[in-house]
Amino acid sequence: MSHIPEDLKYSLSHTWCEIQDNGLIRVGITDHAQGELGDIVFVELPEVEKNFAAGEECAVVESVKSASDIYCPVSGDIVEVNSDLEDTPEKINSDPYGDGWIFMLRPVDEMELEDLIDASAYYELIKE
Repeated sequence: MSHIPEDLKYSLSHTWCEIQDNGLIRVGITDHAQGELGDIVFVELPEVEKNFAAGEECAVVESVKSASDIYCPVSGDIVEVNSDLEDTPEKINSDPYGDGWIFMLRPVDEMELEDLIDASAYYELIKE
């Protein structure tokens, strides 16, 4: 079974969100998602300062099997990207909740955070 940290929030499109003390949100794909994709070979990072709506495609992760769109979990402005992934995209496979984070965003509507699910609900989503 995939590892699902209890302290994170999750989207139905398999991203995790870590709400920082400064209000920013660090985003990556879940252990389950990276496992489904297989060996990741390329990441197309979102553009810094670009604004995305919740559910909008904002990045792409390519594996040896397929390419998968990453959807923005909440509306916001991209404030930082993990540029290490340009040279070492496999960090998403080896450490999806740590060094494999993809981007940081500043949410524009705090209420949207309530649409994210907790670890137990995410477990229910993927357990089939």
